[in-house]
Amino acid sequence: MISVLDRKLVRDMSRLKGQSLAVACVMACGIATLVMSISTISSLGAALSAFYERSRFADVFANLERALEALGARIAEIPGVSVVETRVALAFTLDVEGMVEPALGRMISIPDLGEPRLNAIHLRQGRLPEAAHTDEVVISEPFALANGLRPGDHLDAVINGRWQRLRIVGVALSPEFIFQVRPGEILPDDRRFGVGWMRKRALDGAYDMDGAFNDVLVRLAPGADERAVIAAMDALLEPHGGGGAYSRDEQQSHRYVADELTQLETMALIPPAMFLSVSAFLVNLVLGRTVRQQREQIAALRAFGYTGREVGWHFAKFVLVIVVVGVGLGVGLGDQLGRLLNAMYGQFFKFPSFPFRLDPAAVATGVLVSVGAASIGAWRSVRWASALPPAQAMRPEPPPTYRRTLAERLGLARMLSPAMRMVLRNLERRPGRAAMSVLGIAMGAAVVVLGNFSVDSIDRIMEHEFEIAQRQDVTVTLTEATHRRALHELASLPGVLRAEPLRVVPARLHHGHLSERLGVQALERSDGLQRVVDARARLVDLPTEGLVISTGLAEQLRAAPGDMLTIEVLEGQRPVRAVRVAGVMEGYIGSSAMMSLEAADRLMRQDGVVSGATLLVDPDRTLELYRVLKRTPRVAGVSLKDATIRSFRTTMAENLLRMRLVNVAFACVIAVGVVYNAARISLAERSHELASLRVLGFHRREISFILLTELGVLTAVAIPIGMLIGSAMAAWAVAALQTETQRFPLAISSRTLAMAASVVATAAAISGLLVRRRLDRLDLVAVLKTKG
Repeated sequence: MISVLDRKLVRDMSRLKGQSLAVACVMACGIATLVMSISTISSLGAALSAFYERSRFADVFANLERALEALGARIAEIPGVSVVETRVALAFTLDVEGMVEPALGRMISIPDLGEPRLNAIHLRQGRLPEAAHTDEVVISEPFALANGLRPGDHLDAVINGRWQRLRIVGVALSPEFIFQVRPGEILPDDRRFGVGWMRKRALDGAYDMDGAFNDVLVRLAPGADERAVIAAMDALLEPHGGGGAYSRDEQQSHRYVADELTQLETMALIPPAMFLSVSAFLVNLVLGRTVRQQREQIAALRAFGYTGREVGWHFAKFVLVIVVVGVGLGVGLGDQLGRLLNAMYGQFFKFPSFPFRLDPAAVATGVLVSVGAASIGAWRSVRWASALPPAQAMRPEPPPTYRRTLAERLGLARMLSPAMRMVLRNLERRPGRAAMSVLGIAMGAAVVVLGNFSVDSIDRIMEHEFEIAQRQDVTVTLTEATHRRALHELASLPGVLRAEPLRVVPARLHHGHLSERLGVQALERSDGLQRVVDARARLVDLPTEGLVISTGLAEQLRAAPGDMLTIEVLEGQRPVRAVRVAGVMEGYIGSSAMMSLEAADRLMRQDGVVSGATLLVDPDRTLELYRVLKRTPRVAGVSLKDATIRSFRTTMAENLLRMRLVNVAFACVIAVGVVYNAARISLAERSHELASLRVLGFHRREISFILLTELGVLTAVAIPIGMLIGSAMAAWAVAALQTETQRFPLAISSRTLAMAASVVATAAAISGLLVRRRLDRLDLVAVLKTKG
């Protein structure tokens, strides 16, 4: 049987359904972002672990120039090594039918019989190559899908300087290329970069690797000392041109995925905290007003024998209903948003299976934090209702104390209309509530800024990388470092207007106990086609001695200009030198270090050696140049700036639009929730006053002006505050989201600020119209019969 208090609860919820639903929706947004983030982290982590385990992903990686297979057996004898896989892996150029630009690939050998013991590929279509057919290849699924390739099709490739026609027999995924991106790129370009797998016999002839290898994978035994294994491998591989062994944490694909998980964990904290803080405020606002309005009802309940605990629990159940609705909506919305985010990640991270799983822990966490937020908002009102003495409750609430407003005290009253003076008096009468309303509305603007500043940051990155720093049209990488006269050959290619030398030296930089493995770039000058600039786009000179390092690398190594670093070269004679940090440049993609070609020649004890070039190209002759580059044997890779920009824009545009729409919707929920509740409560508190004005002859438009102007003042004050809060949170997010692979600049455009203002203003206007309808239907007789 339903108790008296429960029937009262149903009536209260029915009467306040609009306000209660608004609070529940704000709470639902916070729970949704929490559930979405935690569930996506769980789904991504589960897919990663399952793929790694099923494919036997290696723990340690190393590349070298060439070594006999017997060296693999010696590596297997290192304490802590469980499994060793030797293979051949090199870059090659592709000519894809229907694509004018040259594509770049990485060819990897697999054993002549069976599957690799480590980093096994997962076939999606077709079969593995047969050892007897040296032209058969398996290609990576992202590349196949982007170019419409399938088993039975053919590819033309330049492998080790020789033109070869390959027949596709299979399409596969690899744990090594979950994030399939070329070094130095921001996002995958699946159309222009692919991976291929051929039987080792097929690559032995092409690369003169019969009975030899140039790449090695290692799986460690449980409890093995990774550093000791890496040191032992380096000692064995150094005489064979070893490029330095490195752990899984430094493997490119794994690092990108791990960094994304770190960023997700960080962002799982900020939006939920904002939404739940606002929901706590709204609970306090709605419940506080409800309790004050029901003073006499509370007194009657106490007089009929209900205890303070029962009365307090009655109002607590009011909040509990809001929490239940909020949790239900939030979990459902979080599930849908999680699936959307999971699908977006599926465009970048390639798993055999990447299902979205609603994490029970995420739901439990959402319930706990929502109950906590609601409890914080309701505690004061529930405590006051349960402790209110019956005799005191029977007396009406003392009327507020009215006094002259600040404008009136300053002598500005004559400049204000009577209605405007009434608005200011009401705001000054309850400054605490007005301040909290302003803060709540400001959170709506902050959500828009926080959710959209990433677009501005990406625009800043694109401008810095592709307009300021990289002014070349094409970057060509050669199969091996060669004499500088190769530059003249590149300069004579069709359409090349200017060619500048480039050298990349694989090295490991050390500063104390910190180290980073990267390719040090050597340029002829800092103001050429590839420029070296700081955060303000000012040129940074390349010294004849020392290094210029990126801000990200400076943070990782905790190095500053003037500090001494140890550079350990990982090719050739592998010199080890002490170098000074001569300056810091801006860089947003990975870690980078640069030196002059003159300094690189001294470091390597070589003269006039280059490994590539940057080219400025005549736009009318690009197609002719591309055709030549596709068939140039010494070209290992071609990077096209325009193609990179187009691919980036295409990939990011749709995803950014989706997330922007979600952020705008969430901001509207906050703004509507706060403004609507503030307006409803103001209407309830001032209904007697407004009805009296109507009886005295004021028009509906005039009394609407009083109420809506009050909301307009709150919104106008809140918008700039929200912009400041959003900017501060964006700055915090930028600092928290920095990783070794990506850095984001703090960039907030006037477009983002204008969007924040317009979204909040529109939401406030909609809320005002909803309240205006109630005001128009105000029953003057009924209101005037009530106690004011």
